[in-house]
Amino acid sequence: MSNILQEGTNQFRFKNLKGVKIPPQALDLEEAIIGAIMIDKKGLDEVIDILFPEIFYKKEHQEIFFAIQELYHNSKPIDIYTVLNELRKIGKLESVGGELYLIELTQKVISSAHIEYHSRIIVQKFILRKLISISSHIIQKCYEESTDVFDLLNHAESKLFEIHQKYLIEKKNETTQCLIQKAIEKIKKTEKEGLSGIPSGFHKLDYITSGWQNSDLIILASRPGMGKTTFMLSMVKNIVVNQKIPIIIFSLEMSSIQLITRVISSETSISSEKIKKANLSQLDWKRLLHKTKNLKNVPLFIDDTPSLSIFSLRAKCRRLISQHGIKLIFIDYMQLMGGIHDHGSKLQNREQEISVISRSLKSIAKELDIPIIALSQLSRAVETRGGNKRPVLSDLRESGAIEQDADIVLFIYRPEYYGFKIWDSDENNDSCIGQAEIIIAKHRNGGLDKFRLKFISDQAQFENLEEKKHVSLVWEEDYKKNVIDQKDFFMSSPYDDFEDHTLSESNFNNEIDINDENSLKKEI
Repeated sequence: MSNILQEGTNQFRFKNLKGVKIPPQALDLEEAIIGAIMIDKKGLDEVIDILFPEIFYKKEHQEIFFAIQELYHNSKPIDIYTVLNELRKIGKLESVGGELYLIELTQKVISSAHIEYHSRIIVQKFILRKLISISSHIIQKCYEESTDVFDLLNHAESKLFEIHQKYLIEKKNETTQCLIQKAIEKIKKTEKEGLSGIPSGFHKLDYITSGWQNSDLIILASRPGMGKTTFMLSMVKNIVVNQKIPIIIFSLEMSSIQLITRVISSETSISSEKIKKANLSQLDWKRLLHKTKNLKNVPLFIDDTPSLSIFSLRAKCRRLISQHGIKLIFIDYMQLMGGIHDHGSKLQNREQEISVISRSLKSIAKELDIPIIALSQLSRAVETRGGNKRPVLSDLRESGAIEQDADIVLFIYRPEYYGFKIWDSDENNDSCIGQAEIIIAKHRNGGLDKFRLKFISDQAQFENLEEKKHVSLVWEEDYKKNVIDQKDFFMSSPYDDFEDHTLSESNFNNEIDINDENSLKKEI
């Protein structure tokens, strides 16, 4: 009778357990890992940077691994006897099952083979448990009326980011032979192409840096009004339009429409003020419509999400690299990025927050193996300082960590902005009007230098100073293409009516003012 009752009780218990979900776990692998470590310390060397006590599901296994970890950090031998002694010392031996349980663990394995593979499985189980816990907390908060949805999103992002940073960083060990082979291949590629990185389009800058290198964090800094965004867009034009290299701009300050309007102004050489007010002549419209055809199919992506977080940035970059082969990332600008903090609390000050953002950007650049160019503000110390007001590294705003994490730091300096008329460093007293100086203040893998560029404020662009750009109009291009060849266009009869002139391409621009609409219409 009692047997029948017992059997019925068991059936009832199992029937009720059918709907119960057990958290993800792998107890057999946990036992195998701890047993393997106690019989072969070499196994611990393979997984010490993967495993943490909290990763184990069973409380007893957490205590045992904590004792093993303490022995390892104190450079003491690790075997069943030293682990027993350490557990006895911290008063945890009886709570983990005593000597008998440790002996049982060592008897379940014969070597530490495949210990890293087994460890990654229990890490995955732990991450699943963490995701369940985070999701449960989020679900609970969602039902509370007092919950702020944006705080909750920040909390969820920070927790997911924390899991990735702490538990998903994989080891990358390569042999010297493999690394040397990669280095030789890169040298051969550089010899063939001239640059080892992505060209900026500015000759002097490319000569110094050999292009933007993968995994580098480049900081472009200046005071407001110096032209950070303009410099960025000039590079974007050089890289995307001229070289067809896919890039992404994360614009936290300007909307995507404002940004693309400035790109249009730079490409068409039409004043941004005229475009903004739609004060365009018929010839301006022709030029705009003709030039923007070249922009429609360029591999440029713009994301104007405000207060973008590091977690969102990483996720979006991964997706864009996978789908569109993005080769370069721009951020305008980093002080506007959202910080990473726990729910309901913030970091002590803004400097710490910027430090975390800076360190995370460098981490993303290395992880994705792609250059990141982040714009940054300078402190007001530049304005209050006397002299020529050239920026220095200590002027980087809010954090010295930016200087530490960056591989390259660039400053933009325009003395014209401060009312100067000539360059202070020139013996010939050259004019500084319409010019800018790019200062390479830090270069981890190269030398420091400075050089000058032409600055065209109304067209939102920087140009190589030695180049004199000839602005070709739509009618002029069509005329050369469809009516006569280039030589005849500049040397023959259409301009014989001008007295004592033989027009060449160089003096053609001097004879006709391209901004004078009446003159252009007359010539047409």
